[in-house]
Formats: sequence, structure tokens, C-alpha cells
Amino acid sequence: MNSDDLGSFLRIAETMSLSAASRVTGTPKSSLSRALSRLEREIGAKLFERVPHALRLTEAGRILLIHARRVIDDLNEATAALDSVTGQPRGVLKISAATTFAIGLVAPMLPHFLREYPELRVHLEAENRIVDLAREDVDVAIRIGAMPNSDLIASKLGRIELWACASPAYLSERGTPQTPHDLTNHELLGWTDQPSIWRFTDNSKCEHRVSVNVRSVIPEPAVLQVVLENGRGVGRLPDFLARPSIEKGRLVRLLPDYEAETVEVHAVYAAHRSLSSKVRVFIDALRVHLGAI
Repeated sequence: MNSDDLGSFLRIAETMSLSAASRVTGTPKSSLSRALSRLEREIGAKLFERVPHALRLTEAGRILLIHARRVIDDLNEATAALDSVTGQPRGVLKISAATTFAIGLVAPMLPHFLREYPELRVHLEAENRIVDLAREDVDVAIRIGAMPNSDLIASKLGRIELWACASPAYLSERGTPQTPHDLTNHELLGWTDQPSIWRFTDNSKCEHRVSVNVRSVIPEPAVLQVVLENGRGVGRLPDFLARPSIEKGRLVRLLPDYEAETVEVHAVYAAHRSLSSKVRVFIDALRVHLGAI
């Protein structure tokens, strides 16, 4: 059996939908359908039967699914082992990251990374959801904040600071906060409508906690950045996103004498897979890049 066709069958079986499998893999629905037809011809039996609005595995499909998972896992293990011997990462590296972090962290380091590893092809998914790495065949995901207990392995990349920012025009109109608690007198914009705490640490290592009730909710930091640049309120941005706007004079970092709150950045991958050389070199390159910005 063709391993690519077997992988397509596995994705279809996990989603029970050609359309869903197409969205998950980024493969055209017609290609998945042809792969399924080839497998069924080789086996001499139908693998799925159609039920209203879904697919259902046949007996042959259920038997093949048990072995397909094992075969694909073994192939991934073999590839990882061969890469470690040859020292040359190759193949497709599928990465998942939230939109802001795909734009601000991953994309800037990719040109150099791809020149360094010419036999690698990158598939970068930029979307604001938590992907299931095993089911969606994602090699590595970028996650921000505390890591919950799971069967994923998390490799710490570094930390990012959350800088409170506003535009020069807004500050000219409303004044510049001198202490963290001055923020309560300003129009605050946040990523969530839930009450939250903004933390700042002064030179004596005393933490200042500001209870924040935001006027407007903008969950995507890259969108919040545009709103702030255009003179509407105070908000927090990841340092790597805010820095270019500050250098160009579009934003001002508020309370620079205070240490801003930090969050950890992790690269995560499925525990049942070996750390392949393509994932390892990507994690190493992203760690260096994050440390340099």
C-alpha cells in the first residue's frame, strides 16, 4: 500500500468526513477521494459506507484503521531515526501558531531557516485555536502561557513581555500614566471581556496589581495594535509586536521604569513521536530568534 494513501485514509477515518479531512490536512478533497479509491481497489473492499451527513467505517475499514495507525507511527519513527543518522532534516514540517505569533515570531525567521535547510518544506498554519497535534498531523505548535498537563512535550523557547502601549495622539489628549494605578483613569482595551489583572514590578521588586475592566475586547493582538496606533485607548501588546511600532513613533511604551508582566513561550509536540531532526532544528532556530529580538 502507498503510505501517502494510508495516511489519507487515517485522516478521513479520524474526522469521518472528506471535507473535514481536507481542511485539517490542507489537501484537496478530490485528492483524498482518489487516495481512498486506490486503497479500496488494492484491498478489494469498501472502507467506508455513507450515512446521512457522515461516513462510517466498514468492517474492513475498522481492521485497516488499527494497522494504519501503527504503520504511520512506525514510518514517522523511522524517518526520525534516519534523520538523526544523516544529519539532514527533510520532508514537510507542519507548524501551528496563533496568527499574531505566526506573523511576529515564526514568519521573520523562516527565510533564513529555509535557506539553512533546503530539503525542508514548511507548512505554517496561522489560526487562533488549539490544534490536536496527533489527529491533525501537526509536527510542532507554538503555545503561549502556562502549559496544562497533557501528553504533549513542551520545550521552553523563552519569555515575552506584555507592554502597555498607547499612541502619541491618545496620550496628548488624555495624559500619560505615571504609575500603574493611573491606568484605571484611561480607556483600556483587552483581549478578553473577563476581569483581569495587569501586573507591574517596580525597582524595589514590589509588584503592583491593577484590576482591569476593559471598554472594548479585541482578542487578536495584531488587530489591537492597529487600533492603538490609530489613537484609541491603552492596551497591552507582546514586546516583539510593539517594538517596531514604538521605534517608528506610532506607539509609546507606558511605564517604562516598571518591569512588565511576562509569559512563557513553548514549542510543543506529541509525546508518542520521537523528536525528529526537522522539529529539533526548528525549535533551536526559533529559540535563537526569540532571544535576539
